[in-house]
Amino acid sequence: MSSPEANAATVKRYLEFAAKGDVDGIVDLYADDGTVEDPVGSEVHIGSQAIRGFYEQVPDGDKAVEIISLRTLGHEAAFYWTLTIDLGEGRICIDIISTMTFNADGKIASMKAYWGTENIKPV
Repeated sequence: MSSPEANAATVKRYLEFAAKGDVDGIVDLYADDGTVEDPVGSEVHIGSQAIRGFYEQVPDGDKAVEIISLRTLGHEAAFYWTLTIDLGEGRICIDIISTMTFNADGKIASMKAYWGTENIKPV
């Protein structure tokens, strides 16, 4: 059974993998039937293969993440964080609020990311 502490550690590993562009590491954190909706309102990616395809499309480049706030309760987490990406011709920063749910094995059952173009700024 997952705990709030274990779920917080999973969120931190997820963000570490995201900063490194480690798609395999990210996919391993998800349940086989996990879902990704990023950003909310876009296509929901269901299952390991679809999740892998989604994360493989994230632009390459120097990335950095920062957790502004993280809350874990029961089988859920909510966190406010930033993703900074160097796209070669300039750097952008995206302010994101994400939520995750976890299954009994501590795997990510669902992830939703709340952000839009208004949350992207050059740095």
